[in-house]
Amino acid sequence: MSQPRYDVLIVGGGHGGAQAAIALRQRNFAGTIAIVGDEPDPPYERPPLSKDYLARDKPFERILIRPPAFWVERRVDLLLGRRVVRVDADAHLVETADGATIGYGVLVWATGGAPRRLTCSGHDLPGVHAVRTRADADAIMAELDAVRRVCIIGGGYIGLEAAAVLIKAGKQVTLLEAQDRLLARVAGAPLSAFYESEHRAAGVDLRLNVTVDCIEPADRGLSVRTADGAAFACDMVIVGIGIVPAVEPLLAAGAAGGNGVDVDDQCRTSLPDIYAIGDCAAHPSVYADGMRLRVESVQNANDQATTVATLIADGTAPPYAALPWFWSNQYDLRLQTVGLSIGHDDLVVRGDMVARSFSIVYLRAGRVIALDCVNATRDYVQGRKLVERGATPPRDALADAGVALKDLP
Repeated sequence: MSQPRYDVLIVGGGHGGAQAAIALRQRNFAGTIAIVGDEPDPPYERPPLSKDYLARDKPFERILIRPPAFWVERRVDLLLGRRVVRVDADAHLVETADGATIGYGVLVWATGGAPRRLTCSGHDLPGVHAVRTRADADAIMAELDAVRRVCIIGGGYIGLEAAAVLIKAGKQVTLLEAQDRLLARVAGAPLSAFYESEHRAAGVDLRLNVTVDCIEPADRGLSVRTADGAAFACDMVIVGIGIVPAVEPLLAAGAAGGNGVDVDDQCRTSLPDIYAIGDCAAHPSVYADGMRLRVESVQNANDQATTVATLIADGTAPPYAALPWFWSNQYDLRLQTVGLSIGHDDLVVRGDMVARSFSIVYLRAGRVIALDCVNATRDYVQGRKLVERGATPPRDALADAGVALKDLP
């Protein structure tokens, strides 16, 4: 049997991989395209897994990025349930876990990452879950009706979103966070304190400065033991402590990288004809003063995919310089973030935190670099312009919610 070969082979069936294929066809790329995905499902949206899908508010069909017929019509082959384990950059080949090889002209690596696992004893017991794939969410949902008590490990967005869904479903939720505040890696202290208050008010038993020592089977479920000797009885554990970028085959093939695979300002890796996009790609960000970082967001994956597709189809593309943005839904709170607050040296709160409608503006050397907007869409829309142009408005004007951000210098 002859070895299949594609002009563009996309490894990873998430947002970035799907958008790369879509954007190529939108730009009239006529060559052959395939997406190799390690899951059995066609590309689907990931954010609803810890929100609408977990809450059973959206069926799986409604979170598909495109209906199955779309890929057939656009002549994009979906090679599903196949995991790439080796890349031969010289021969322009990839090898899958079943020993098959696939040739490529251009390779787009869009694998995202795998959930970071606990390393303590009991991390692999039945009833211990992550939330990264449809299978993860389905496994949780299959057990949920028989579950009364849930222990969530990790106070980032995944853990907090899951907590909000489970509290609404009538479960008893304990959340354990190793740091001294929630969202410590991605938000300022005022936002952390606000969400801590909201979750406590909703009934979450929230514990900070707590590290997990082990998970043990118990007579009626599981017991999560912490380093300070406490034990939390539960029927289910959900672990949300970040991801590990899925780049091992690329690094083994000689690509530069470490925490992800390094790419330049057009998403090229150090290997010929290989690009990387999305959560696994460490790129120099113009919104972090050129610092190389991975941005874990749908926006970043989609926009990087469009950059790569443009470069492949047209032969040229501007450097990647899209403004990062994110969102999170918890209870009746809509958080919209624009920019990167990394390295901020000042922040301003505008609006009314008690009324649950406010924004936090992050500054570095007086320049607006990011905003977190809670139930404040107007600030989000207008504030992104301040970030884009590196505005340095007066601090007191930023703090005055009566002054529209669009009117600031």
